[in-house]
Amino acid sequence: MSFGWLRDIRAADTALARANARTMVGDWISNCGSPNRSPIWDILVVSRRLIAWLSHSPLILDGSDRAFYRRFMNSIGRQSAYLWRRSRRIDNPTHRLQAAIALTYVALCTDIGPRRTKHVIDHFVRQLDREILSDGGHISRNPQVIVDILAELLPLRHCFLSQSANPPAELLNAIDRMMPMIRLFRHGDGTLALFNGMSATAPDLIATILAYQDTRSGPMETAGPSGYRRIQADTTILIMDVGKSPPGAFSVSAHAGCLSFELSDNGEKLIINCGAPVAGQEVRRPMARATAAHSTLIVNDRSSCRFVPYDERRYPSGEPMLSGPPQIEVLRENDDDSERIIATHDGYKERFGLVHKRSISLNRGGQWLIGEDELQIATSKKQENDWPYAIRFHLHPSVEALARETDVVSLTMPSGQFWTFTADVPLKVEESILFATMDGMRRTTQIVIEAKSLDRPTVKWSLIRGDVTRLPR
Repeated sequence: MSFGWLRDIRAADTALARANARTMVGDWISNCGSPNRSPIWDILVVSRRLIAWLSHSPLILDGSDRAFYRRFMNSIGRQSAYLWRRSRRIDNPTHRLQAAIALTYVALCTDIGPRRTKHVIDHFVRQLDREILSDGGHISRNPQVIVDILAELLPLRHCFLSQSANPPAELLNAIDRMMPMIRLFRHGDGTLALFNGMSATAPDLIATILAYQDTRSGPMETAGPSGYRRIQADTTILIMDVGKSPPGAFSVSAHAGCLSFELSDNGEKLIINCGAPVAGQEVRRPMARATAAHSTLIVNDRSSCRFVPYDERRYPSGEPMLSGPPQIEVLRENDDDSERIIATHDGYKERFGLVHKRSISLNRGGQWLIGEDELQIATSKKQENDWPYAIRFHLHPSVEALARETDVVSLTMPSGQFWTFTADVPLKVEESILFATMDGMRRTTQIVIEAKSLDRPTVKWSLIRGDVTRLPR
């Protein structure tokens, strides 16, 4: 219980709502206030609970007596001491930054003394430098984590100022780097691309966070350390994953979606990944993390990454990744007509002796996208196995797909905008699932191209705005 609902009670702004908040906080202290192994004492939950209590302390303490005030402050002290011990354990590196943020809130909002306050802030700064990459991405490569951390860092910056203290330069620099990263992931409808654990997020939350930044600054296009690329041509936006797997301790939400991409046009999503399931749907997490749930190529129905087997009891936050593509190469080119991303990964080299190469070109006007997927033989030995593979293009549920010919699919957007998908091999329209929705899951469709590595190592395909059936030159 992280008490995130306190913001709703504050919005009600009535005496009854404030009394109810105080009663529920008091009940929690009486019944759950001692540290234990239950989920309510998970590091992330404790961190968010402390931030919620401190942020809404005027609401909670309004009309309270001295006894309640002492219980409230004693509980904050107990939780922060527990958080300090647990978050600094060598064998538990996850959620350390969230814990450091919560402890900094405690140091600024309570009287722990200048010496301890400096110690806590120094620890926070070190953790910020460890987890926030130079391009503003998080070490986990999960866009959702950037949103969550920014939602805590922005009020923390104001908390420093309200205490007449200068925010650390590292805090200000991290915020300035993270804002463009959110814009990199952002589609025209205000939502973020579904990569590496990203689930459904309300567009108004993203808009609120971005309102803190000068709107004249545009999105980042190349995020090298984080491993993402963005191409925007007029109203057409392409976002692609070209990064390595995150370190093991930060890979619990990472997906096997290397070289997958998403495409949107004029605020309407066209090609997507299936995304991560929302809370309460953890049993579907392994399916969502598989390569098959991403708009990329998959060999022999095997993911390009390997994960620890699903075990909700042992890994309630997600199973770490055992291995991912060790070598990824990416090149970005442009000319007068288009911009191109060429990338390769060797996630299938060890098991199948194959390297996946993908080339995607988006023209300057955003009217067409040309792609080529190739499986290259990566071993000196003669390749004897003709491995089956599939290239999947998951469609947003609002897109209506109609197979017109064996190699042509018509795609109709909600606005009536028409796109045509063509390939130089037969293709199929099959069922798919979008995991990342506020209400659970939604049925959708996908375009699937199937071939074999020796018989057909290269497949060319295109997406063209309008009713056409020929590849642009």
